[in-house]
Parts: sequence; structure tokens; C-alpha cells
Amino acid sequence: MLVVLIKTITLQVEDAQPVFMTSSDGNEKMPTRTVKRTPRRGQILDANYTPLVTSVSFYDIHMDPVVIKQELFDREISNLCAELSDLYPNKSAHEYEVYIRKARVDSSRYLLIKKMVTNDERKKLRAMPIFNKGRLKGGLIDNDETIIRKRPHGELLKRTLGYVKWDDVKEEWRKVGIEGAFNEYLKGVDGEEIEQKISNGWKKIGPITKEAVEGADIVTTIDKEIQEVAHTELLRQLKNQDARNGCVIVMDVKTGYVKAIVNLTRDSNGNYNEMFNQAIGGREVPGSTFKLASLMAALEDGKVKITDLVDAKGVYKFYKSKLEDSNHGYGYGTITIQQAFEKSSNVFAQIINDAYKKEPQLFVDRLKSFGLGDSLGIRLSGETKPTLYEPGSSNWSGISLPWMAIGYEVQQTPLQTLTFYNAVANNGTLVQPQFVQEIRRGNETIEVFPPHIIKNKICSEKTLEDVQLCLEGVVKRGTGSALQSAYFDIAGKTGTALILNDDLRYGENGEKKYQASFAGYFPANNPLYSCIVVISAPSKEIYGAKVSGTVFSAIANKVYASSLQFHDPVNSGREIKKTTPVAKDGNRHDLLTSFRALKVPFNSTTDGKWVGTLRTEEKIEVKKRKANKDEVPDVRGMSAKDAVFLIEDTGMHVRIEGYGRVTKQSIKPGTAAQSGVVVVLTLN
Repeated sequence: MLVVLIKTITLQVEDAQPVFMTSSDGNEKMPTRTVKRTPRRGQILDANYTPLVTSVSFYDIHMDPVVIKQELFDREISNLCAELSDLYPNKSAHEYEVYIRKARVDSSRYLLIKKMVTNDERKKLRAMPIFNKGRLKGGLIDNDETIIRKRPHGELLKRTLGYVKWDDVKEEWRKVGIEGAFNEYLKGVDGEEIEQKISNGWKKIGPITKEAVEGADIVTTIDKEIQEVAHTELLRQLKNQDARNGCVIVMDVKTGYVKAIVNLTRDSNGNYNEMFNQAIGGREVPGSTFKLASLMAALEDGKVKITDLVDAKGVYKFYKSKLEDSNHGYGYGTITIQQAFEKSSNVFAQIINDAYKKEPQLFVDRLKSFGLGDSLGIRLSGETKPTLYEPGSSNWSGISLPWMAIGYEVQQTPLQTLTFYNAVANNGTLVQPQFVQEIRRGNETIEVFPPHIIKNKICSEKTLEDVQLCLEGVVKRGTGSALQSAYFDIAGKTGTALILNDDLRYGENGEKKYQASFAGYFPANNPLYSCIVVISAPSKEIYGAKVSGTVFSAIANKVYASSLQFHDPVNSGREIKKTTPVAKDGNRHDLLTSFRALKVPFNSTTDGKWVGTLRTEEKIEVKKRKANKDEVPDVRGMSAKDAVFLIEDTGMHVRIEGYGRVTKQSIKPGTAAQSGVVVVLTLN
């Protein structure tokens, strides 16, 4: 006993070190050890509790042929092997029988039958001859479980869902996406169980010394239906444009909950897969979508009004550098600042340079007040901090101010750009993007993630009204006019920016690569969702409206069509027609109780136990129905339950054919009842 006690204490200190069980004659036999019992990892669900990532169990099936009694073995071994061959035809029934008989002779107590079987196969194995006697009498060992992580929807959301993986080089766990950010919840708490040493390894023999705690489920903000729409539309456009990569984000305006996020990159085979989370970690110049921030800064600082006139002459020079409008130098003439924004004229470089050239720090500080200089602080890893140069830094030059005004010398991730646009849609409230709304274990909510406000108001109401008007004008009259919907208004801004080629250089002439963007929200008058589409290096078109705007429009239209909050009920305002329901004949007490509970109008002229019903337009008439034990009752019109009761109450038997209410009975009502005679009831 002292030896056993010492070894037990040692086992607790030295995890998973073998201890030898002592037999009655004092000899040490059967080395055992305590090992970790890994719990089932929690699921990742969408906002409607549809599984996005789940754990699937597979089992290694072994057999101990020694424990089976000889009589059972001889009688059923051929039947067992025949069924094994049917389920796993890689061996014939004869080969299985030779295999198992040899193991029985050799006293092999851990004979492999099949690795990695599903739970359905496991159930079939448990029902087979011999195996149906269980482990102790039938020798079936099926508790060696392997749990594999599965994504039921394939590539959908792959990079954002992420993974947890051991890095052999860094010797640490690599945690990516939601799997990584919420790993402590998902993994649960390890338990402990006993394993026994056998000739070819270790096998679990129990008991479980410490129960494992199953992993919690992560309920994301993602709506799988919106996610599938965004994924499909982006993939279609990437193929049409033969683009390098692209991303889409759809966000709930009020809460900041991300409803969809897609990241697709073209691989070496020309296929598009979720390889890199561009939406979160892909920092790039935003181009003309940044003109919204420039306009907002100038309005907020009182530098301009949207009704001010400017000369959009088409070419704008700053020192030795120049900018051109997209109509290649022709310009737009004298127009208002609102019109310049709607047409995405690069006159904005001149406007901002003239307004802030004596105080450039004021412009940068105003941009920072909008939250544009900081990371968003999301829980998922990989977000890069935006680049926002300041006067006096080594990166600042004489052309920095006008170039920043049109979205160059600034770098943002698509998520950071969308968050700013979302604040405009949300009447100035800047909310943090979130990917998870709650954590659950079973039916219990462990933690909830409510909307998180970063800044209550990024600018004045007047500035908001002006920029919202300009964003609507882009789609009504400007560069996004092709995106108008017949059912609702869209507000947003197109963007086209020159980006680096694969060799990290800006190409010349036809070798130039562009990034096309569209950021906005819908419906414009009561925004529910904001969305950004970014497509890099398209081969056929370069402008944001044609490349990314069409994806935005397709997503907005499909989300609008499938979302109930956008539509009035079909029968709204119509008078509900009152009709009297159909009622079966039967027990009076049961029928009247149902009528009262459902507020069905009725009139009863009897207090008898069994009644018939007559439906009228105003009410149900309840009348007496004859039921005599000496006669065959009339059960036509009754439910099977009541009809059987009445007939069997006379001592007769019943056979039922069909479903519904009784339409015909084989013995005429009123005939003398004869005990033991069968009455056939036809139901319809």
C-alpha cells in the first residue's frame, strides 16, 4: 500500500509518467499512465447560429478477440466478418475471419479493425454480431476518438475564421483570425484519464480521473446569407476583370457588427482563394475615397462651403509635379465644390493646398480628430496602423498636402476606410468594428460584446449634412450614377489609385496597376448597412464605379431584396377575414375546452358526452350524438382516437385504414354490438 501511495503521488507531480500496477503476488505488471483528455473544441457560429466551424469526431476501432466466449465466437464470427466486408470492402469476409482468428490465437487484445471511422459507421459497428455484446463480452473497443476541425462552407470566410497551429520554427502557437483571438474560450479545459501499456503502444482503459470541460461556442456577427452574396459577387468580378485580389466588407451601421468579410487572391493556377486578410491587414493608398475626409476637414475648419465655386481646369501643378483629372486635362470648368466631389475632380488637391498651405498641421490634426490616424483596436490579429505623415517628418515634402488631399501619401486598410464612412452613415458616431457578439456554453451566455463607441461625434451636424448630401450626389449625378437602384438610394464614393506592381515599382504606361474602390452605405435616407469593395490590379477597367461599384450595387440589391426590414408586410393594413374552423365530432368536454381556448364561437344544445359538430359562417353548432354500448356507434366524422374508444367500449375490435377523420365504417351504425367482432374504419 505504501508503494502504491508513493507512486500515486509521483504520478501527480510528473504528468504522464508510467506507473506500474502491482498484482496480488507482488510482481509489477501492466504499466499505466495518466494523460490529458482533450475536450471537444467549441463551434464558431454565424449570427443566426449556423455553424461556420465545427468539430467532427472520428474513431479508431479495435477489437479484443480474447474476451469473447468460444460458443459465441464460433457461432457468429462468419456473420461479423461478412458485415465488416460489406461496410469496409477493402478486405473480403474470409480475409477478415483469418485476420481475427489469428489474433485470437496470438492473444492479441488490441486488434485494429479500422482507423478514422465516422460516428454513423461506429453505430453500425456496434449493431454487428458479437460487437453488439459490448466491450466486455463482444470485444469492441471504439473509444479512441480523434476530433478534426471542419469548415462546412469551404473557402467561405476562411481567413477571418482563422486557425490555431503550432509553429516549429518559432516554437509557439500561431493564432490567426477568430480561432486564434478566442482560443481560450474555444479550447475548453483538459481532463485526465488512464492509459495502459500494450505491446504496440498505449490504450485508454479509464477511469477518467478529471472530467474535461467542453469548449465554448463563439457566436459571430457574420450573417452567412450576406457573406455568401458578397463572396459570390466579388468572385464573379475578379474573374471578369482578371484582377490580382479583392475584398469586401459589409457592416451594420448602428452596431459596427461586421456582417460579411471576403478576401480573395489569385493563386499560381489562376484560382481565387482566401489566402490573406487584405481587409484587415492590407494597408494601401485609398485614392479618391479619401476625398471625403479632405472635404470634411475643410468644412469643419470653416475653410470652404460646398456651394463655393472652383476652377476645375483639369491640370494642377505643384512645384515640378502635376495632377490631371480623369478626363485627361480637359477639366470641368467653373463648378461648385459639391460638383467637384461628385465628379471626383482632382481640383481637391488645389482646394486643400490653398486652404492649409500656411498651417498644414491643422489639416493633419483635423484628420486625426476623425479617428483616421489610429488603429481600430479590433480583437483579431493582423491589423496594421494607418500611415498619416506630419509636417516636419522625414516623409513630408512640398507636395505632401495636395497629394494627401486626394488619397496619396496616406495608407489605410479597407476596414479603416469603411469604419470612417460608417461613422458618416451613423450620424457622426464612430463605432468599433466587431466580429463576435457573444460566447455561449450550451444554453448559457458567458460573455456578450455590445457595440463599442470610439467617438461620439466626429464632426458637427452641419458638416455631416453637407457630406451626406455630397455622397448621395455621387450616385445620383456623379461618378457612381450607373449604380442607382430602382428601390432605394445609395450614398458613396468611388476611388481609383495607382499602386505598386509585383516588383514594388510603379509601372509605366500600360504597365501601371490600379486599385479600384467603392465605399458607401444604403439606404441613403435611413442607413442600415455600410460596405466597401476594393479590387486590386484589374486588367480590363480601372475606375472604381465600373470595377468595384458594380459589386457594391449587386450586394446592396440582393441584401435589400432578402431583408425583411426593408419591406412592409404583404397583408399590412388589410382586414383579417374571420372564418369558422372545421371541427371533428367527438367528446363534448374536449371540444368545448378547445373552442373556448381558441376563442371559436359555438352554440351547444346538449349536455351529452358525445357530440357532433356543424360548421356555419358565424359559429359551430354542437349537437347530441347517440352512443349506446349495446349498439355499434356511428363514428363517422370523428378522429381515430375517439372512434376507437367508442367501438372498443362496446367490446368490439377495430382495424384502421388511412389517415384523418373517419369517412366509412364496415358495420352499420345501430347494429347490435357483438363482442370480439372487428369493425374496419376507413379514414380520409
